[in-house]
Amino acid sequence: MHNWSRRSFMQSAGVLAGAAAVYELAGISPAFAATDGTLGFSSGLELAGMLRRKEISSVELTHYFIGRIERFDGKLNAIPVRDFERALDAAKAADAALARGNIAGPLHGLPMTIKESFDIAGLPTTWGVPDQKDFIASKDSAMVTSYKQAGAHFMGKTNVPLMLGDFQSYNDVYGTTNNPWNTDLVPGGSSGGTAAALAAGMTGLDSGSDIGGSIRNPAHFCGVYGHKPTWGVVPPQGHAPPGLGVASVPDLAVVGPLARSAEDIAAAMNIIAGPDVLNSSGWRLELPAPRMKSLGELRVALWSDHGIAPVEREVADRVAEIGQVLSRRGAKVSDVARPEFSSGEGHETYMKLLLPIVGGPEGNTDHQSWMGQDNMRTRYRMAWQAFFKEWDILVCPIMPTTAFPHDHSPMNQRTIDVNGEPIPYLNQVFWAGIATMAYLPSTVFPTGLSKAGLPIGLQAIGGGFDDRTTIEFSRLMAQEIGGFIPPPGYGD
Repeated sequence: MHNWSRRSFMQSAGVLAGAAAVYELAGISPAFAATDGTLGFSSGLELAGMLRRKEISSVELTHYFIGRIERFDGKLNAIPVRDFERALDAAKAADAALARGNIAGPLHGLPMTIKESFDIAGLPTTWGVPDQKDFIASKDSAMVTSYKQAGAHFMGKTNVPLMLGDFQSYNDVYGTTNNPWNTDLVPGGSSGGTAAALAAGMTGLDSGSDIGGSIRNPAHFCGVYGHKPTWGVVPPQGHAPPGLGVASVPDLAVVGPLARSAEDIAAAMNIIAGPDVLNSSGWRLELPAPRMKSLGELRVALWSDHGIAPVEREVADRVAEIGQVLSRRGAKVSDVARPEFSSGEGHETYMKLLLPIVGGPEGNTDHQSWMGQDNMRTRYRMAWQAFFKEWDILVCPIMPTTAFPHDHSPMNQRTIDVNGEPIPYLNQVFWAGIATMAYLPSTVFPTGLSKAGLPIGLQAIGGGFDDRTTIEFSRLMAQEIGGFIPPPGYGD
C-alpha cells in the first residue's frame, strides 16, 4: 500500500481526534490510539505482523474494526451479517495462545469477513433469497475452515445480490450495498459487500466467488485486489445455495481472495488452495512459481476493446498506459497478440456453458449439447495453452466502465453508458468470460483513479495454473504505479 498515504493520515490531528471516541468505546489502549493513523487501510499481512510482534492485541484490533463497521457501514451496508461477540471471544483466545507462545498460522489473531454465500456455523446463509432468511449453517465452509486454521477469525459476512446473479449487490433480505467512493454508485457484484468492506477499511481480509466476474468486477469498482483462481485449485465446499447440502462443484465457478494488497492475495492463496474433500487422499497441488522476477522479463499482450462489450475510452487508454510502463521497463509488449480462435465464438461458448448454471429455465440444455460445448471449450483451452507459451500475461479490462449508478430495474431492460452510447447490461460479462470459459487465473489490480475520481482496475490473465504469475505481476505493478488507494472520508 502507499506509505505516503499512511503518513499523511497520521499527521492529521483531525483524523486522530475523530478516532478518539471509537478507541475509548472499544477499550483500546491510549498508547495504541496515539500511534495509529490508518490501521484500517493496512494490508492483512501488515496487521498479522503487528499481532505477532505484540504491537497490538487481537482484541484491540477486533474492537478497532468493529468500531469502524459501526461508524461507517451505515452508509455502505457492506457487512449486514455480524458476529461481533464470537469474534471477540476468538480474539481473546488468540491473545492467550500467543502469550503461551502458540501461533496457529500466518493470520494468527486477524479479524476478517467473508462473502455471505459461504457457510459459517451458526450464521445465516441466504444468498439474498427471502425464503431462506432463517437458514442457519450447521458447519463451516472449506474456505472458512482454511482461514481459521491459519489463525483468522470472522466478524461477519458481506452482502451479495440475489443468488449472486448481478454486477451490483442488493437483495430483499439485507438491502443495497453502496460503493465507498460514491454511495450513489454500485460496488460491483456479486462480491460487492466484500470489496466495499475492504476499500472502506472495515476488515483485514476477505474472499468471494466468481463465475461471471464476481470477484473481479467489485475489485475494479472499489479499487482493491481480487483473484479468480484457476478452476479447481481452491475447494468450494460450503459455498452452495442454502439448504442444498452436499453440492457438486459447478462448472466455471471458483472461490478466491480479495484484499488491499497483492501480497495478501498471494498469502491467502497459500492458505486456501488445495484438494477438495473428495480428492484429498491422493490429489496434491503445486502451483508453478512466477515466470518472472522483474517486469522487464515479461512478454505481455494487451487487449483494450471489443465490439461485443465496447470499453469506455478512459479505461481502454489505461490498458495502453500499462503497456507503456511495461515497455519502459524492457518488457515485450503487443496490442495485437491473441489466441488462435474467434473471440466472438469463444464468448458464445462461454455463454452456452454459463446459462445452464445461472440462467434459470431459459438456460436449460441437455447433456449431449453441454458435451458439445465442453468439447469446444477444450479446443479453446488448448489454443490458450499455445498462446501462453509465447506470452506470459494478457492485460485487459474486467468491465467496460468505472462504477455505474444503482439500477434495480428488470435486468433485461438495463443498459450502461459507454462513450455516450447505451450498451446492453449483460454484454459486460464478455470481459469476465475471457478467463472464466477456459478455466484461466485472473488477478484484478488497481491502476489509479479516473478523471472523475473513481478506481480503474484491470485484469492480468495467465495460463492455466499460473496463478502465482498473475499475482506477482500485480505486486510488481504496484511497486511501479502504486496499489490500493483509500477512498476519501473513511479516515480514523
